[in-house]
Amino acid sequence: MMTFVNWRLRLKVILFCSLALIAPASAQPIQNGESLIRAMHDRYENNWYETLTFTQMSITHKPDGTTTSDIWHEAAMLPGKLRIDMGPLSNENGAIVADGTATSFKGGEIVATRPFVHMLLVLGFDVYRQPAETTIEQVKSQGFDLSKLHQETWQGEPVYVVGADKGDLKAKQFWVEKKRLLFVRLIQPDQHDATKTADTRFVDYRQTSPGWVAAGVEFYVDGKETFSEEYSDIRVNPKLDPAIFDPKQFSSQHWEK
Repeated sequence: MMTFVNWRLRLKVILFCSLALIAPASAQPIQNGESLIRAMHDRYENNWYETLTFTQMSITHKPDGTTTSDIWHEAAMLPGKLRIDMGPLSNENGAIVADGTATSFKGGEIVATRPFVHMLLVLGFDVYRQPAETTIEQVKSQGFDLSKLHQETWQGEPVYVVGADKGDLKAKQFWVEKKRLLFVRLIQPDQHDATKTADTRFVDYRQTSPGWVAAGVEFYVDGKETFSEEYSDIRVNPKLDPAIFDPKQFSSQHWEK
C-alpha cells in the first residue's frame, strides 16, 4: 500500500511535469523579430482597441529654427485603415490608408493612389489586432531582417532592436520597449532621399481603456527634427462608419461632424 509520504511525493512529480509541459507554450523566449512580434500580439490580443480618433497638432520644423502648425483630424479602424483630414474640413484635403493602398486628396479630388504598407500603423497599432503571421509578412515585405535582434536602452528603458546589429543606426530597424512591448522607434532610409536616414519616435505613451496610445510622434531626418505630432481629444473604440475609409466617399463621409 502506498504510504502518505510516497503519495505526496508522486503528486509533486506529476504537478512538476505538468507545469513543465505548460510553461513553454505560455512563455516563449524572444530570440528574433518574429518571436517579438508574436509576443507583442499575444500581450494585447484581448486588450487593445479596434477604433481610435484624435485631434492632431501637426508641427513643421523649418531649417531656420521656426515652426508652422496645422490642425489635423485622424481616425483609425484596426487593422489596416487610417484616415487623415488635414486642416479645415471645408478644404477637403487629406489621405486614406486602407488595405495596403494610400490615397491622397486635395480639394476633395484624388491626386495620388499607390500601394503602401504604413509601417507606423503596422507596428504601433495593427500588430496588436491582427494575426502575428500577417504582421511578420508585412514587415518582411518592407525589407526588415527579422533574424537580427539585440537590446539597447532608450529613454531610460530597455528595448529590443530588430533588423540591425548593435551600433548600426542606418539599417532598417524598429525598436520595442521591453517591459510593455510597445513600439517606440523606426529607423529607415528617408522616403524622399534614400541617402538620408529617417528616424521616427513614438513618445508620451498614455494608458487607455483598453490599450495604449502614444500622444506624440517625432520625425527626424539625419538627426534633425523635421515634423512632430501632438494628440488631444484621444478616444478609443468610438463608433465609426467604415464608409469614412472609402476613398469614393471621402468628401461625403466624416466622423468629426
